[in-house]
Amino acid sequence: MSLTGPASTSSSQELSENNSQWILAAYRASDPDSKVQLCLQIGERLQAGGCDYLPEPHTLRNGPGRPHSPPLVAPADVPRRRLGNVAGRTALIHAIAHIEFNAINLALDAVLRFPDMPAAYYQEWLSVAVDEARHFKMLAQRLQQLNSQYGELPAHNGLWEMAEKTAHDVLTRMALVPRVLEARGLDVTPGMIKRLESVGDMETVAILKVILEEEVRHVEIGSRWFRYCCDLRKLNPDTVFCELLEEHYAGAIKPPLNLDARRRSSFSDRELDYLGVKAVTRPGAR
Repeated sequence: MSLTGPASTSSSQELSENNSQWILAAYRASDPDSKVQLCLQIGERLQAGGCDYLPEPHTLRNGPGRPHSPPLVAPADVPRRRLGNVAGRTALIHAIAHIEFNAINLALDAVLRFPDMPAAYYQEWLSVAVDEARHFKMLAQRLQQLNSQYGELPAHNGLWEMAEKTAHDVLTRMALVPRVLEARGLDVTPGMIKRLESVGDMETVAILKVILEEEVRHVEIGSRWFRYCCDLRKLNPDTVFCELLEEHYAGAIKPPLNLDARRRSSFSDRELDYLGVKAVTRPGAR
């Protein structure tokens, strides 16, 4: 996986001017290099003002393209190692790269799956897919610098499992994927940065700082469209968010909470109070 050449599954000449085909090609690409390159090409079209997307019916039953590796295992079986050696740092970077690869597919799925949203919704989630592709590319290149590559270690499928559970409803998707699973990165990344700084891995630190700052915008986009959906249905967003958490994540909120980043991501004070209580009272919390 070189992450340097052009997309191998579909060249720009082979794709029509219908932007839906560009997005579907990125979604269905199983080779990480191809998926990244297609997303970056979409980013170029976005910047040039040439990637307006008109929702169309799509068959997404088979899900997005993904490579045969890494093997997917239960979260408890994903290797966890100390960061004081290269093997431990490689395992951490691989785990984050897997999250970013799934985040590409999640952003593209948010575009393709849900019709009848405003044009700005599609533009913003396409921009998220471009960011996630760039994040994955940086991490994959860092793995190569450490004589590894994406796919060499096991990974889990938690992010995509939640995408499947929320495929029926855009409001539920916006509440539970960007505002819970992706927001978790806002909470844990500062600690990872400190640990990596303590062992002198400043190359990885620099990548994670970029990802952390840009993920604030991604979660804020999720917050904004979640509230948009609540407004359309005349629902109280704070109440709905707490109810969805109770339904899907009873007892599963872990400290720490990055309150500053979550506020910048448009979490309300009531939501943060609720999350704080959940973090303190979860089973096994100290």
